[in-house]
Amino acid sequence: MERDVHQATLNSLLTQGGIALGAVGAAAVGLGWLMADRALRPVHQVTETARRVAHSHNLTERIGYDGPRDDVKELADTFDDMLSRLARSFDAQRRFVANASHELRTPLAINRTLVDVAVRRADATEDVRRLGESLLVVNARHERLIDGLLTLAGSENAVVERTPVDLADVAAHVLDLAGTEAGERGVTVRRTLGRAVTAGDPVLMERLVQNLVENAIRHNVARDGVIEVTTRWWPGFAELTVRNTGPVVPPYEIETIFEPFRRLRGDRVGSERGAGLGLSIVRAIATAHGGEVTAAPRDGGGLVVTVRLPGLRHV
Repeated sequence: MERDVHQATLNSLLTQGGIALGAVGAAAVGLGWLMADRALRPVHQVTETARRVAHSHNLTERIGYDGPRDDVKELADTFDDMLSRLARSFDAQRRFVANASHELRTPLAINRTLVDVAVRRADATEDVRRLGESLLVVNARHERLIDGLLTLAGSENAVVERTPVDLADVAAHVLDLAGTEAGERGVTVRRTLGRAVTAGDPVLMERLVQNLVENAIRHNVARDGVIEVTTRWWPGFAELTVRNTGPVVPPYEIETIFEPFRRLRGDRVGSERGAGLGLSIVRAIATAHGGEVTAAPRDGGGLVVTVRLPGLRHV
């Protein structure tokens, strides 16, 4: 009898002790979790702010951590100082591009006007007219070069203010404008334009498509060339593809054509095809919109350039 009582007491003690130990363990885990969450909350705040800035490129956002002066506070303040410096740097770059745009374009515009007036004078000799026409060609080339450089400098920064843009509408507009040049060069334009909506700067989007179309037309060195422009929407992104006939492009030279002032086979600035900035600007604009540009040789000669940008399905 006494032994049964002793065994029952021992079992009860073990059961209650186990319950108590479990309760204390659960309380310790919960309290530890709360303490860890409280301690790591400032770090999470810093991480979330850094992630938002990286995705949105909004350099005006700050952490603004007002906790005790510890290592986390120092980290948050350092991050805020870095954002402030980056914002000032980008603002200074934008002001420089705006000022350079005015200072560089104005003299060229004046030169173009003066030469044009001199060429059109009734008493201008044939030598003066030929010289003036040559100077106008050189002046136009310099204007394209400066315009390309300024566009490249301005488009390398991420685009903050974006609106819905349908690549099909942009491509249709650009192809309509390029129809005359394509006809003069004997290039046939084919279009398959499906709805492909992205978010971005409409002016930069037009420049991206325009550069691709102009590049495709002007590098159709043989008569009866063809360019094909296609837009489509895929889950998650909008796609623009431009195919053109032309000379055979070695695969190892593909990346070269995206470098400023570089063309195939070492051709550099000085040809009538442009300043060698077209595809560099295309890549800069696509990157600024969170997209990417790829190129591949076309079977039979020519190039296939594909631009993929973050897509908007419902607008």
